[in-house]
Amino acid sequence: MAAAVRLRADFDGPGLRKLARASRDAKQGRRLLALAAIYEGKTRSEAARFGGVTLQIVRDWVVRFNAEGPAGLLDRKPPGCRPMLDAAQRRALAQIVEAGPIPAAHGVVRWRLIDLAQWVWDEFALSISKQTLSRELRALGYRKLSARPHHQAQDGDAIPAFKKTSPPSWQRSARASRATVVCHVHADPSDQASCVIAARLRSRPPDGTRQWLLPVGRQGDYTGPTSSQF
Repeated sequence: MAAAVRLRADFDGPGLRKLARASRDAKQGRRLLALAAIYEGKTRSEAARFGGVTLQIVRDWVVRFNAEGPAGLLDRKPPGCRPMLDAAQRRALAQIVEAGPIPAAHGVVRWRLIDLAQWVWDEFALSISKQTLSRELRALGYRKLSARPHHQAQDGDAIPAFKKTSPPSWQRSARASRATVVCHVHADPSDQASCVIAARLRSRPPDGTRQWLLPVGRQGDYTGPTSSQF
């Protein structure tokens, strides 16, 4: 059985408990309390029971704490997979994208992801998927753009002759449509109190005038006429 790793001597139990109370990370606080129990004379098995982990994990905590202090007990983001392309390969990929394909050499007139994946295989002997290559290109600042189809024999001068110039199928009615209008009328100009009256615009009478009906609102505050002719 391996010997227990001793804790560093520049910390003690009360100090770790104080750090655990001040910590905003619950997992770090739990690990600090487990190590504080070891400082206070508890066994490693009891510390593992306090932390809800195994003895091996307590040993890992001790190693990290001895190397980095309380900051070593924080969770770290895993590094993830190693990038498939290194810096030199990314620069070469950016150069070939900027230069564009040579139809006689590459067999295409514009780059597609599948074409660039084939170029990466030919140049670096790396098999890369289109999804991974797309992420690499986005990291380099490139975006996938699809050009609008353009026929090689298209005549730009003849396009206006085929545009639709017929008038619209609908026209505005000559009669005034019914609408609801909200009028703001001041009962007394001195106090600037608004009296909101709903008026319905009726159709034009035979004499050519428009009649406004003012039947609703705060009529107690309104001292003007109830209808008017325009």
